[in-house]
Amino acid sequence: MYNNTLKENAMHKNRVDILGTEFDNFTEKQFHKYLDYDLDTKANKFIVTANPEIVLSARKDSKFLKIINNADYVIPDGIGIIKGAKSLGTPLHERITGFDTLKYLIETADRKQLKVYLLGAKPEVIRATADKIKKDYPQVDLVGYHDGYFKDDAPIVDEIAEKKPNVILVALGYPKQEYFIEKYRQKADAIWIGVGGSFDVFSGTKKRAPKVFQKLSLEWFYRLITEPTRFGRMLAIPKYMKLIKQEKNRK
Repeated sequence: MYNNTLKENAMHKNRVDILGTEFDNFTEKQFHKYLDYDLDTKANKFIVTANPEIVLSARKDSKFLKIINNADYVIPDGIGIIKGAKSLGTPLHERITGFDTLKYLIETADRKQLKVYLLGAKPEVIRATADKIKKDYPQVDLVGYHDGYFKDDAPIVDEIAEKKPNVILVALGYPKQEYFIEKYRQKADAIWIGVGGSFDVFSGTKKRAPKVFQKLSLEWFYRLITEPTRFGRMLAIPKYMKLIKQEKNRK
């Protein structure tokens, strides 16, 4: 079993370039198999969940782009990434959301009785997230959590190094979470993942889009109508699609 998974894991570097950001091209089922193997072997892995906004940010920040492309997994978190890949003639298998990956990691940690550490979000959100894990996933060993409001990294990093979690969920928002993971990932052999605002939804502080929006890949539209303040951020989508069109015309 592990030999086959190891071979597949070594081969998953078949990446698709979308405006400079390189995405792994596998199904969610394959990805979960890799994660299971990584957890069982206590591998040190870094997952980036990239959407069009992150792709645009990385185009303007070469250091951020390098961090992303050097990550162990870069997954397409956004229908815009899937449409962009198809338009460029290099289709990706499917969208794999950061939120669903977070849920899978917590569910797997519960099943395998693994250690989890949470970092980021507002104090009330991180507490609600911790409470939900303790209540709904009792086999998870939640070894620590800290909100995203801190000036000194050292106490948090020291705690992570001491507790040796298997899964570290970092909700500091991009690019801060990716810079943090890149800087400190060697402190613990764990699966490190930047999860943005996923704690808000996971904890129930905010509602995820209804299933009909999810199936139609319109979660972004639901967030826009329920959070109008996101309008400025949503302007990244047409800008991204314009760049995709320009890139397609150059090919």
